[in-house]
Amino acid sequence: MTTTSPSSSSAPATLTAARPGRLLSLDVLRGLTIAFMILVNNNGNESQAYWPLKHAAWNGFTPTDLVFPTFLFLVGISTVYSTAARLAQGATRQSLFQHVLRRSIIIYLLGLIVNSFPHFHLHTMRFYGVLPRIAICYLIVASLYLLSPDWRSKAAMAITALAAYWILMRFVPVPGYGVPTHDIPLLDRDANLTAWLDRQIFSASHLYERTRDPEGLLSTIPALATAILGLLTGIWLRTLRPLRARAAGVAIAGFIGVLLGSLWNLSFPINKKLWTSSYVLFAGGLSLLLLALCLLIVDLREKRPTSSGHSRFLSPFLVFGTNAIAAYVFSELLQSTLSSIHPHPGINIQQLLYRSMTHVAPNQAFASLLYSIGFVAVCWVPVSVLYRRSIFIKI
Repeated sequence: MTTTSPSSSSAPATLTAARPGRLLSLDVLRGLTIAFMILVNNNGNESQAYWPLKHAAWNGFTPTDLVFPTFLFLVGISTVYSTAARLAQGATRQSLFQHVLRRSIIIYLLGLIVNSFPHFHLHTMRFYGVLPRIAICYLIVASLYLLSPDWRSKAAMAITALAAYWILMRFVPVPGYGVPTHDIPLLDRDANLTAWLDRQIFSASHLYERTRDPEGLLSTIPALATAILGLLTGIWLRTLRPLRARAAGVAIAGFIGVLLGSLWNLSFPINKKLWTSSYVLFAGGLSLLLLALCLLIVDLREKRPTSSGHSRFLSPFLVFGTNAIAAYVFSELLQSTLSSIHPHPGINIQQLLYRSMTHVAPNQAFASLLYSIGFVAVCWVPVSVLYRRSIFIKI
């Protein structure tokens, strides 16, 4: 890993440094995403938390279900900008691929550490997860982009991935169960092709939910479409059109994504744990709308967000956004540490801290929220130190 300034941006071999530069709104949106991710991943009491701070139980959608796809969407955008920056510095395609491969391996290994800390038992190690999925999607999407920066081929790949996943989940018989919609319900919790395949690869002890994993192998196919959607957005943002026109294009694409996802939801339900094709379009549309809003608030203002009031509002998000992976890894390791230390029999530090919140706020949902906000604040401290010292950890 290295430390540098916040320039992890990307673009193809045909793009040059003369094209539009880095947009601050990308760091702001990434920071907002990471802050919310830490918030919802660390509810004081998962069962008592407010519904927007919990994932949908199965089919359906909550604000929490927007977090991961937005981050993966931003990975796609950053691939375009970082490639452009490295090409402008004289990097070759071969050296860029080596960088992509090395970065993917490191992110995947960090995922294994996050999943296993602090015990690292091989028989229970989870090989799927948030960081492993990011690593795989980044490796594939960045490699494809290095081979060809053409947007049409990437759009075709995204459409193919969504259609192929729908066909697999809708029409392919699940061994031992039958054909979806005929012998078994469509997207049954355990009797679906994604869950079945994961059980053939790993035993229950390696799967997050024992019978299935929300970041399983087959659902990586539509997750790639999410990253490609970000890649296409990055290509659009790197064009020479006026920023206002680019922001408008992002917003229009966002509305179309939400509409198409909502329509597809009628026959192929939105489901984050299976990363359904309708979920990709719906969540991708919302991510685009959030990006358009950030472009409006941040980059389309006449004054840059270095001025007093604006800066104070954006700084917390920039702190998280410029060291996103570091913030996420720290939060996960901190949570695992708090959960593994038991000052009293049957009670860990995390539970002890939550109980202290219930003395301040008897309402359990509000106490859970207070704990989550406090956890985010604690995670903000080390990355804010890095930010003030202009240290940006690049993998």
